[in-house]
Amino acid sequence: MLDEIRSRIEEEIEKLSHELNVELPDRISKAVELGDLRENAEYKSALERQSFVQARIEHLSQRMSELSRIDVETMPADRVGFGSKVTIFDKELEEEMTFSLVAGDFMDLDGGHVSIASPIGRGLLGARPGEEVTIELPRGPRTYEVRDLVTLPAQLGLAEDGDGKD
Repeated sequence: MLDEIRSRIEEEIEKLSHELNVELPDRISKAVELGDLRENAEYKSALERQSFVQARIEHLSQRMSELSRIDVETMPADRVGFGSKVTIFDKELEEEMTFSLVAGDFMDLDGGHVSIASPIGRGLLGARPGEEVTIELPRGPRTYEVRDLVTLPAQLGLAEDGDGKD
């Protein structure tokens, strides 16, 4: 999972860097050739995009730095945490759900991801298989049972599955 996230960040940084260093200077240059910059929408648009791209590259670089500080070997192998694939049972809906906890920037609902910063993500942090967790959601409290857990260390082969079935 970490390699996948790093790869996605690197790809986006590469595309944005190309836009920042090749495409936008060309757009700005062409807009300058049109004359009066005070009334030039193309020029203003290109400068705004340039500012956005620079900010996005800075944000992604910070995320890469944060990812490099994650030490998978020190992560608990028996509790829900970043990168964990967890199956929970919703007591009220009598429904089972499986998803992976990821950073918000890389959340893909269709891919079965839930942000670690979401109420469900925060509420499940540290939970073990077999535990019941009550989480305060916007529509009120919900109780979930953690049915299955595969932590990031287990996914990378650094530990047994957190459910003890490995």
